Amino acid sequence: MNKKFIRIPMQEQDPAARNRNFTEVPYGYTADEAKAEAARCIQCKKPLCVNGCPVNVKIPEFIGLIASGDFAAAARKIKETNALPAICGRVCPQEEQCEALCVLGKKGDAVAIGNLERFAADWEREKGVVELPDKKAANGKKIAIAGSGPAGLTCAGELVKNGFDVTIFEALHEAGGVLVYGIPEFRLPKQIVKEEIEYLESLGVKIVKNFVVGKTATVDDLFNEEKFDAVFIGSGAGLPSFMKIPGENSIGVYSANEYLTRSNLMRAFVENPSTPIMKGKRVVTVGGGNVAMDSARTALRLGAEKSMIVYRRGNAEMPARKAEIHHAQEEDIEFHLLCNPVEIIADDNGAVSEIKCVRMELGEPDERGRRRPVVIEGSEFFIDCDVVIIAIGNSPNPLISETTSGLDVSKKGTIAADESDGRTSKKFVYAGGDIVTGAATVILAMGAGKAAANSIMQDLV
Repeated sequence: MNKKFIRIPMQEQDPAARNRNFTEVPYGYTADEAKAEAARCIQCKKPLCVNGCPVNVKIPEFIGLIASGDFAAAARKIKETNALPAICGRVCPQEEQCEALCVLGKKGDAVAIGNLERFAADWEREKGVVELPDKKAANGKKIAIAGSGPAGLTCAGELVKNGFDVTIFEALHEAGGVLVYGIPEFRLPKQIVKEEIEYLESLGVKIVKNFVVGKTATVDDLFNEEKFDAVFIGSGAGLPSFMKIPGENSIGVYSANEYLTRSNLMRAFVENPSTPIMKGKRVVTVGGGNVAMDSARTALRLGAEKSMIVYRRGNAEMPARKAEIHHAQEEDIEFHLLCNPVEIIADDNGAVSEIKCVRMELGEPDERGRRRPVVIEGSEFFIDCDVVIIAIGNSPNPLISETTSGLDVSKKGTIAADESDGRTSKKFVYAGGDIVTGAATVILAMGAGKAAANSIMQDLV
C-alpha cells in the first residue's frame, strides 16, 4: 500500500513492563515522526474532519504548521478553539469523530489527528514557549461555574478570553473533575492536567476548591448573595450505578468511581498511600466501557495476579475505544464476554470469594439498535475472586437540581438543557456535559461547555 495511506505508529511501553507501572503507555511522536505524519494530510479544501470535532479545531491548519516544522504556531492554532489540547490528544475518541471523516481513511489509515494534537501541545509545554492569547477588555460580568471537569474548564476558558470575570467552584480538593479522579495516570498523567488548568488560571480563571454547589451555597445564593450574572452547571455524572444483585454489599465490592478515585485522585498506587484500597489477587471488573478498561488495567498495576472483565455482550458491542480494548488485551486482561453476574458470594467474614455468572446470547435489537443480551438457561458458572469492581455507568448527583428553584430535570435525573446551546429552564442558568447527557466523552463535554459559553456571551453582552 502507498505510504500515504499508512499512519506513523506511536511507540509504546512494552506490555510486559507497563502492566506493573503507572507511567503513560504511549511515548508520543518525535519531531520527525510528527512531521512525517502531518505530511500525509492532503489539506482538503472542504475539510470534513473539522465538522467531526465538537470544538471545531482548525485541523488542516495546525497539521500544516506541524508539517512545516512550526510546532509553536501549531499549538497556538489549536488553542484558538481548544483550551485543553494535551488532554484531548490523549483521551478523545478521534477514531469516531474527526478521524472518522478523514478522506484518507477511505483507502487506508486516517491521519493521526489526535497524536498530532498531543505532539503540538506537549512540544509547546516541554519547550516552555506557552503564550497567552489576547483577551478582550473586562466587561464587568461575573460568571460562576459549578464543576472543574472538561465542560467547566472549557466554558471558563472561552469566557475569560472574552472579558468575563470567571470563578469555578469545585467540590473536591483538586481541580479537574473526571480528568483527575476518573482517568488513570497511565492514560492521562495528572501533571499534564495540572498544567492545563494552570494555563487557564494564568488567563484569569479563579478556582475555589472544597466548595459544593447546592450545599456550600446554592445556585440561587450565587445569584442573590454573590451577585453572579450567570451560572454554568458542569458538575458531571459522579453517582455510580450498581447491578442490584445479591452480595453487592460484600467487603471487596467497589464502584468503579470509588476505585478509580482512590487510585487516581488519592494516589493509592504510591508507596505508603494516604488512602486505603483493596488491591486483590483476583479482580473482576463488570462492564465493557472505557471505565471498565481503566479499572481492570489499574487492578493489574496494583498487583492483581489476574484481572478479568465480565461483559454481557460480545467484543463488537463493547463501547470502550478499540485502542483501550487492545491495550487491555496486550496486558493479559482476561475477557469473559457474553457473561453476566447474577450474584456475588462472600465468605464467612463477609468478604468476596467468588462471583456467580450466567452465559448470554444476543437477541433482538433494543431501543438503541443494540442486540439485547438474553440469558442462556442452565449456563451458570463461578469465577473465584476477592475484589469486584462495578463499572456499568454513572448518573448525575441530584444535589444541584434539587436545590435550584425553577430548574427542570429529565426522567433520568439529568438537567434539562438544550444540548446545542446549554440553556436551561431557568434564566441565566446554563448546563452541559454529563450532567445533561449522562456519562459521555471528554470532548463532548468540552463541546457543551463551549456552546454554553457562546450562549452566555450572546445573552449578557
